[in-house]
Amino acid sequence: MNVVFVIACSKRKIWNRKPMLGTIEARKAYEGNLTKLAIKFVEKYKLPYVILSAKYGFLFPDEKIKNYDLTFDKKSLKTISIQELKKQILKKSLLKYDTIIVIGGKSYVEIVKKVFKNKRVLNPLEGLRYGQKLKRLKDAISGMYFSSILKEVTSSPH
Repeated sequence: MNVVFVIACSKRKIWNRKPMLGTIEARKAYEGNLTKLAIKFVEKYKLPYVILSAKYGFLFPDEKIKNYDLTFDKKSLKTISIQELKKQILKKSLLKYDTIIVIGGKSYVEIVKKVFKNKRVLNPLEGLRYGQKLKRLKDAISGMYFSSILKEVTSSPH
């Protein structure tokens, strides 16, 4: 099973609490509940992941970033382009993965589908309300839902 998780960034970042902080690792920068829980989940099970940032693109957890305020939900000239994201997946060797699991909102899922055109893209939290998504991730962290995610990954048609 050759899977990578793509976790959407969040509007709420560490700089909201610590505005004077300079650069920080991507895994520590995002403080939105969904993003924090998704990172906690993948790190607990030692699963490969990247964070999708509207400014920086695909970030490995240890990559250092600075504060910014962009989202794919609101188009901006400063938002990273699909073409740049396609370059990044080559440069960062993300094409080696057969299945991409997205934890994030619709706009992030659509971006990932455009970038990973011929790959299997799954959204295991699709159709759930925000509170349900948080609960599902908490259950996954505790081990209750993890097997369901793996079942979906191994059984869904390409």
